[in-house]
Amino acid sequence: MGAVSHKLVPEMFRPKPGENFVITADTESDPRAVDATAAAAFTVGARPMVIRVASPLGVGKAADPMLPVEPLTAALSAADAWVEFNKEWLLYSTPYEAAVRKNKKLRYMALVGMDVDMMIRVIGRVDLPPLKEYQDRPLAMMKEAGQIRVATSAGSDVTVETNPEAPGSSDVGYATTPGTYFLGGQLGPGYSESVDGSIVFDGSIFPPIGLIEEPVKLHVREGKVEKIEGGQDARTFEAWLRSFNDANMFRVAHLCFGCNPGAKLTGEIVEDERVWGSAEWGSGYVGEGLTADGKPIQASSHTDGICLDSSVWLDGERIMDKGRTIQPELAELAKKLGKN
Repeated sequence: MGAVSHKLVPEMFRPKPGENFVITADTESDPRAVDATAAAAFTVGARPMVIRVASPLGVGKAADPMLPVEPLTAALSAADAWVEFNKEWLLYSTPYEAAVRKNKKLRYMALVGMDVDMMIRVIGRVDLPPLKEYQDRPLAMMKEAGQIRVATSAGSDVTVETNPEAPGSSDVGYATTPGTYFLGGQLGPGYSESVDGSIVFDGSIFPPIGLIEEPVKLHVREGKVEKIEGGQDARTFEAWLRSFNDANMFRVAHLCFGCNPGAKLTGEIVEDERVWGSAEWGSGYVGEGLTADGKPIQASSHTDGICLDSSVWLDGERIMDKGRTIQPELAELAKKLGKN
């Protein structure tokens, strides 16, 4: 575990001596991951500070009523680096928004729900330089494409007309300059309102469920979820979305593709959305890093769902087949990560 935390802090954050290194957690977080990260930050000369809060009953802005908003915002606004291990995440909450708005030096990484076993799989055993090399190429291809199509054997078949003005995202795992970062092994084309077709989750949805027992089908038109079909999981998911009385919770916020060679489906969304060959769809709050104008699209909360073993086409050319990389150039890069 010590080796993994020393990779997380010195390699991924590269803190300077004397930097304020804040680690947030809640009462559902793995204290071993928190303590090991704090120790690694101290070892390299940073000044670690651990903030633990009672787990709120929601994520993003839905967590606000149960958070110590003012003192939490004050601490994050003075941090040089911030690692989030909260299970019920602060990402997109009011303290997060205020901190990234006020604190232009902040380097933030969302490692929500991370435990020590996951850290070993998705950080410790993953070589970041070849991961970056792999991710750079499909992201460039997506930026050049006018349309992305995603289909699965579970029934997904959806098209996205890409927005050339929206920045794409490639989460490799480095947080060495100011900004918002995520666990390595995920990439996506950026926000687009032109999403049409059927999305069928067959992996997990979080919140409010985790691992799902039966597929949940979303009918999407022009970027909005118009109908949800399925069994009990579908009814639970729809009831949760409607509980906010917020139409933007039915907005498709992003499409991302998983490519962390160590990730497996566990029900923890930070790992699930990086399972190799998966397509992950978010709905609700749209982060500022995904929009063309760099401003977030507000919603009461945010949720993510996983479609496993996805086939992907860029302007009609298939680059992935049922979770396998088949485009020749990408396939060669994937081999460096031990994947096909």
